[in-house]
Amino acid sequence: MKVFADQLPAALAKKLPRVVIVSGDEPLQHRDACDAVRAAARQAGVEEREVLDVEPNFAWGRLIEMSSNLSLFATSKLLELRLGNHKLGQEGSKALAQHAETIENSDDVLLISMGKLDAKQQKTAWFKALDKHGLFVPVWPVDASRLGYWLRDRASIHGLTIDMDAARLLGERTEGNLLAADQELQKLALIHPQGTRLNVESIAQGVEDSTRFDVFNLADACLKGEPSRASRIVNGLRSEGVEAPIVLWALTRELRTLLSLHQHLDQGQSFEHACKVQKPMIFDKRRPGYQKAISRLPMKRLHKLLLMSQRLDLAVKGAAPVPLWPGLHDLAMTMAGGRGLLSETAWTYRVNVHG
Repeated sequence: MKVFADQLPAALAKKLPRVVIVSGDEPLQHRDACDAVRAAARQAGVEEREVLDVEPNFAWGRLIEMSSNLSLFATSKLLELRLGNHKLGQEGSKALAQHAETIENSDDVLLISMGKLDAKQQKTAWFKALDKHGLFVPVWPVDASRLGYWLRDRASIHGLTIDMDAARLLGERTEGNLLAADQELQKLALIHPQGTRLNVESIAQGVEDSTRFDVFNLADACLKGEPSRASRIVNGLRSEGVEAPIVLWALTRELRTLLSLHQHLDQGQSFEHACKVQKPMIFDKRRPGYQKAISRLPMKRLHKLLLMSQRLDLAVKGAAPVPLWPGLHDLAMTMAGGRGLLSETAWTYRVNVHG
């Protein structure tokens, strides 16, 4: 039975299932869901715990052996199978289906921790067999429109209340990273008395910009048309000492990908097919960003942006007078639909990148 992460504690309080599958890539909610299962198992008197970490060439027979071995000290145990993003394969699928056949005659609890399961995987024999006996907990990232409400509820767990404007600021400061936001709330709970109401000022004073500013975050901001975020990330990369050529490489790669998408679309191909034939292929999660970018950036502008990147490449080599980091900032801002800082005369080839 499918149960979302926020509903899991209530479901576990009613009955401890024999199987819980926690699936998804959002680390905080994934961790909390697994912790809730462990706590419920202890509450039910399941004191013994055994962990299997699935790695390449994992021997799936260990799961069968572990589930069939009787404990000298307990009548039941919690079996944790940690797959991460490893694939089950035929052997793993067979082992899980075989385990499902023994569940009704066992008091053990199986906790499977794994990456995202798509609709096709949820129709496989092993999944259906296990799902009959337990809970399936899909863990989804919190949508940006709901992030403030999520942070408001999360603050209450730490004994704090938070204004909605303050919650939105916290989400912005942590770039939607739930784990980072939760860590900040934990720090604030140590600083302030229980029941404190956090406002914008307390967030601004007490929360550092804890995002790990990497080039992939920057690429996403440029694709999605988020100029203020792109500007903040460029400045963060510079302050962290990231090498300028790495930033330039990431932006140039996205420009070439966008040009390739345009070319495939001009040939009458569908957007989905155009994404699949890219090397590397554009996965589902990133496709909305590319779709926004190609609708905002026509071919002509993309070619001009490539001219900007070529000029910056010369600047990296000391062969052009363009100031490097301000130029990278302008390139990112223009890709994201914003305005840069440098005057047009700073670009000696004198192209109007907004035309």
